[in-house]
Amino acid sequence: MFADLSFVLREGEHAAILGPNGSGKSTLLRLLSGEVHAMPKDETRMALFGEERWNVWDVRKRIGIVSHDLQRDYLICAEGLNVILSGFYASNDTYEYQQFSKTQLTRAYEVMQELGITDLSGRRFGHLSTGEQRRFLLGRALQHDPPVLALDEPTSGLDLKACFQYLDLLRIQLTKGKTVLLVTHHLHEIPPEINRVIFLKEGKILADGPKRTLLTNEPVSRLFDSQITLVQANGWYQALPG
Repeated sequence: MFADLSFVLREGEHAAILGPNGSGKSTLLRLLSGEVHAMPKDETRMALFGEERWNVWDVRKRIGIVSHDLQRDYLICAEGLNVILSGFYASNDTYEYQQFSKTQLTRAYEVMQELGITDLSGRRFGHLSTGEQRRFLLGRALQHDPPVLALDEPTSGLDLKACFQYLDLLRIQLTKGKTVLLVTHHLHEIPPEINRVIFLKEGKILADGPKRTLLTNEPVSRLFDSQITLVQANGWYQALPG
């Protein structure tokens, strides 16, 4: 449950929401996707793309979301190409009643080529590695070329090679002018291009500001209730025991 939660993410801005498990990070993504709804109180306002009333299906075309819930619930029998195409309908596979144009099919192959997964287009989702699944779900999110990407702990469960490869793909999207919201409790997932950090804990925003100010030992230690030492290299951060 959120308490006095208030923040604005402007067009073209990148931000990382950082906080421990249970802080409300994933719930925030569910609010954006329309999976859950805020309680109807007079003081509660939520606007997407400047509108307080919207069609959830239109919003899903403009916000590409990749989350753990989606990866967990996605049908394991879906073939790779269909995972990408399902982004047009925000479904968890493709179905007989869904029709795809030549343009949409071309776009699907373009996305797979960009993400380096064309050779896996015929493989079933359940037979893919965690990293490969994550790439296909990113491709699903990119089908509409949405102006906004929202990512939930994008490299969780990946080995080092897959982690670095995925972060490289994310950095490419950051250079394309998209608005990116990254929610995580892993500092190493925050690319150098993201300069704004929001600390979220127990449904409250504790801090919101520049990365260079907030990603220091004392603020991060308070956020996670643990003594932490941060190291930095080439714009990346990592947390070590204090």
